[in-house]
Amino acid sequence: QFQLVESGGGSVESGGSLTLSCQSDDSYEVLCMAWFRQAPGEQREGVAVIDNEGLAFYGSFAQGRFTVSRDNKKKTIWLQMNDLTPEDTAMYFCAADLCSYYDRLRADQYNYWGQGIQVTVSR
Repeated sequence: QFQLVESGGGSVESGGSLTLSCQSDDSYEVLCMAWFRQAPGEQREGVAVIDNEGLAFYGSFAQGRFTVSRDNKKKTIWLQMNDLTPEDTAMYFCAADLCSYYDRLRADQYNYWGQGIQVTVSR
């Protein structure tokens, strides 16, 4: 079974930075790899996705602040988050699946998920 494991979450003050990582136990060169987040009472929203060729897309709130990257040899993707605000507080999830051509930031396009890690940004 394809497994995804996130790490790197925690607490940071406003304006700070965090880097999340997601490691798989199998090859995923042909997959889109994505980050989603969900705050209490809100829908799960797409943060960033990187396709099999390294092309990245971001949710509007992440553009210019977050960077997604991947290393296929290490079977790992990262999410570098800068200039964090309390509004970024959420559970962050790593996801993977064959790439959709039309809507890669929809949660229902992904069937493989990590367990999620908490990110908390204080004032």
